[in-house]
Amino acid sequence: AQLAQLQAQFAAHKAANQAIPDTHDYSEAETRARIIDVMLREAGWDPQAANVAEYPVTGMPFGSGVGYVDYVLWGDDGLPLGLVEAKRTSVDPARGKQQAKLYADCLEEMHGQRPIIFYTNGHTTWLWNDAHYPPRLAQGFYTRDELALLIQRRDLALPLDRVPISAAIVNRPYQQEAIRRMTEHLSQRYRKGLLVMATGTGKTRVAIALVDLLMRAGWVKRTLFLADRTALVRQAVKAFKAHLPTGNPVNLTEAGGKEQAPSARVVVSTYHTMMNLIDAAQEDGRKLFSVGHFDLVIIDEAHRSVYQKFGAIFNYFDSLLLGLTATPKDEVDRNTYRLFDLEEGVPTYAYHLEQAVPDGYLVPYRAFEMSTRFLRQGITYNDLSDEEQAEWDLLEWDESGEVPDRVDAAALNAWLFNADTVDRVLQSLMEHGLKVAGGDRLGKTIIFAKNHKHAQFIEERFDAHYPHLAGHFARVIDNTINYSQDLIDDFGKPGSDPHIAISVDMLDTGIDVPEVV
Repeated sequence: AQLAQLQAQFAAHKAANQAIPDTHDYSEAETRARIIDVMLREAGWDPQAANVAEYPVTGMPFGSGVGYVDYVLWGDDGLPLGLVEAKRTSVDPARGKQQAKLYADCLEEMHGQRPIIFYTNGHTTWLWNDAHYPPRLAQGFYTRDELALLIQRRDLALPLDRVPISAAIVNRPYQQEAIRRMTEHLSQRYRKGLLVMATGTGKTRVAIALVDLLMRAGWVKRTLFLADRTALVRQAVKAFKAHLPTGNPVNLTEAGGKEQAPSARVVVSTYHTMMNLIDAAQEDGRKLFSVGHFDLVIIDEAHRSVYQKFGAIFNYFDSLLLGLTATPKDEVDRNTYRLFDLEEGVPTYAYHLEQAVPDGYLVPYRAFEMSTRFLRQGITYNDLSDEEQAEWDLLEWDESGEVPDRVDAAALNAWLFNADTVDRVLQSLMEHGLKVAGGDRLGKTIIFAKNHKHAQFIEERFDAHYPHLAGHFARVIDNTINYSQDLIDDFGKPGSDPHIAISVDMLDTGIDVPEVV
């Protein structure tokens, strides 16, 4: 009850500080009691336990040589795992950096193990694993098990260049090159990387093979894979189960996922779901996911808008970070490169369509152009028949109720669905589209609609012209459809209905359907 009360006070303090910066100058003692103690409890530590607060050390290079560490975080074996140097809220915690380093020297001399260093003023916390990395900002403290794992890796983690890539997961040269570029980057103690790879070249497989390698090397224990849609989450879980079954992936968006995730080696989630769980607590008051819970976070389709909406996730977890995108490197936003601490235009690795086609891994697209006068020029009210004008007058155009005299081509499908135009496009598709089954059937095809109503209209026009296909051949697949994932699964099966997917947003990027022609 006391912990819950302190957590509530701390949450209120954080919320208030985000709305209006807290300029109150808490003393160091108040900072520790009001903020730092609660942060420690959230990570499973007891600030009042024996030998934690004000622990005396010898060997300081001044005066009597005795110093008092604000907090020492002990392992089950009685060795120091971490130390915390606390400053009052108005003081830059960096002022305690050297003091914390000297305390670490003393603890290492006294106990034979160098602890992980934290220095904080309650609002800003720095983590310094000075055996391997420079200081970096952290959003809180590691748990006992997480700190113990960091220290074990000093001796047990293998050099990445000595660990083979699993050819059972990736066997194409460019895929293995992508992994080696990333492992070389990590070996130089960089913590973030961005892979730019054309759609269809196997980004997810590359990510899984990298996870496999890092797990076998002892660099990674738990991985978080993030995607922006539940369909992509299910697809990633399926891929992990197929290529890395020992990872036992958990789908955080499904029932029971929240309960299974804390002990899972691979967690797959949407950004929204994880955002809602960052501040979630377990029954004992500890965070469901501490800042050190995941060793690697993978961002599927990494781009600026993802960071703008969900940057709190990447800032919260103190992990290695891998971004995946199919956007050509020259079109990736500069802020995306900044997120991964990379020079603009220079990803960790890039493999583009222009390389994949001559290498024989992708086929070039072929454009078949067809148009109608409406699609080229738009529609003018006076050019319509009396019946079409009557339909035009009944449409809800905007809140003002004003009826336009003309709709240009760009806005045509948003406001007006013209049966003749849709019919002609569908007829051209059925006649000239790529065929399978010896030329007897249209291959798997995606039609991208403007919105749900537009998609429904296309489906209705298709069924009107091809009633013998019984409403199964062309189906709307978007977020308004119940069991849409079941439709996506059927669409991905060779020879199975539907053969035409009429999509709004769901099949734009990331969905893996090799049967699409």
